[in-house]
Amino acid sequence: MDPDYSAQDVARCDLCKTAIAQSYCDFCHVNLCKPCIGEHISNEYDKHKIVPILQRNSTLIYPKCATHKNEDCKYKCKKCNIFVCYECVVSNQHQGHQYSKLEEIFTALKTQIEKDEDELENLILPKYEEIAEDLESQIASLDGEYEKLATEISKHREEMHREVDNAIDKMEREIGEIKVKHHSILQKHLDEIKEIQALIQQSQTNLNELKESNKVCLTIQYTSKNAEFSSFPPKMKVIMPEFQPKQIKREELFRLFGELIPLSTTLEERVFTAKEPNISVRELLDEPEVLNIIKTGYKYLRSVTSLNDEHIWTSGTTADMKCFNIQGVLQKTNKTKSGERPRDIAVDFDGTVLYSDETQKTVYKVKNGQTEEIITLQGWKPGEVCVTSSGDLLVTMFSDDKTQSKVVRYSGSTVKQTIQFDDVGQPLYSGNCFLKYISENRNLDICVADYRASAVVVVNRAGKLRFRYTGHPSPTKTKPFQPIGITTDSEGRILTADSDNHCVHILDTDGQFLRYIDNCDLRDPYGLCVDSNDNLFVCELSGGNVKKINYMK
Repeated sequence: MDPDYSAQDVARCDLCKTAIAQSYCDFCHVNLCKPCIGEHISNEYDKHKIVPILQRNSTLIYPKCATHKNEDCKYKCKKCNIFVCYECVVSNQHQGHQYSKLEEIFTALKTQIEKDEDELENLILPKYEEIAEDLESQIASLDGEYEKLATEISKHREEMHREVDNAIDKMEREIGEIKVKHHSILQKHLDEIKEIQALIQQSQTNLNELKESNKVCLTIQYTSKNAEFSSFPPKMKVIMPEFQPKQIKREELFRLFGELIPLSTTLEERVFTAKEPNISVRELLDEPEVLNIIKTGYKYLRSVTSLNDEHIWTSGTTADMKCFNIQGVLQKTNKTKSGERPRDIAVDFDGTVLYSDETQKTVYKVKNGQTEEIITLQGWKPGEVCVTSSGDLLVTMFSDDKTQSKVVRYSGSTVKQTIQFDDVGQPLYSGNCFLKYISENRNLDICVADYRASAVVVVNRAGKLRFRYTGHPSPTKTKPFQPIGITTDSEGRILTADSDNHCVHILDTDGQFLRYIDNCDLRDPYGLCVDSNDNLFVCELSGGNVKKINYMK
């Protein structure tokens, strides 16, 4: 046997079918033994290329030229994006064009293929094996984890029972003490009554003797005591203690016992990178504080957006869009092209101001004092706008008949994505309301405050629904939850304005309520934004003020 082959890798000649092949025709793609080589190259083809079998497939097979028969296309015309032969290259048809060598493209892609194969084998597949092992481990530990959870609940039940027993024992002891006191009070009063009874009986005896006696001296000395005995003692009334059980409300009992947080499932993007150092998480302040109040002069203030750490842009119900520094000094004023109020405003990374005008069905940008249309709609009106981390523009919009709403992502004036329905074809957003402020979170979730739906609707970057937040029960927040402004911070928290309840809700990235900002004397909070230092700016609708609030440590 040829030493170049192992028992598992023996190539047979494709002509005689029996002998071991030592050669290969790289043009015809057949295995050949030494005796069959001559027979093979004796046919009419003149392009046979015989190579050792270990070097098979080393000769490139080029596509044939459609224009020049029997010519190989060894080039690619960059302008025409087609394969061409040498005759095509020197022809007038491709005069002045640039070309790429197919051999170079082939070699580069071969290198990429080898790299991809190596990455699949040594990185990607092992990671999937790691993921599968992790899931198998989680499944194997389910019984133990749930048994531990049940044990914790059972232990808490025993503690609750002990506390109930202790309370009842204490109450029973108090009943015994009260009974002794009650008995003592009644017994003392009885003793007093019996003492008077004895005196009355003695008086009866004396009267009986006097009634039978004829002695004048004894009779004339008699003094009646009936008046004294007729002054009856007050009636002793001791009220029995009562047990007034509190009505047990099942919901309150559940809250008193504890809360079982339901099972939740989220999908997180896996990123296999080098282990990163621990990054501290900025915690929330117990008491948020107002750092500054900027008086904008608007009668009704609707939107605020951060240009940088030193400036903000604002808009209200007039055509003016005003820029203020952090000290509250007016720096610049732009006016809408139509003279109508802007629906919403945003600022791009280079400081360009963007605004939507529902009356014109258009989104504009203003730079260096020049206003330019970038998006014009048909059948829809633009609502609120948001610039994403990638520089795209998210626009909420509603149909002319006010029955539908959607979110559209633009790159410049080109539509990249439309978000309107969930996986079962139901609308994600209410269709009969303009107010749908929008923000992109750090994890690229798209967060919409849907006022009419009374919900914050959050979808992932693919437009799939992640969750709806419909408010948090509170005895001090008596009005229905109807979110208006919305923004996100560097920790991925979501902040939304609850104008009717004069507060701001703070949620985590999964929609879990964290706390309210309700101690800053907010009056009808409306538009929100957060600057790069995580300072919160809150528009007060009717006051026309922007409050700068510190809410993180």
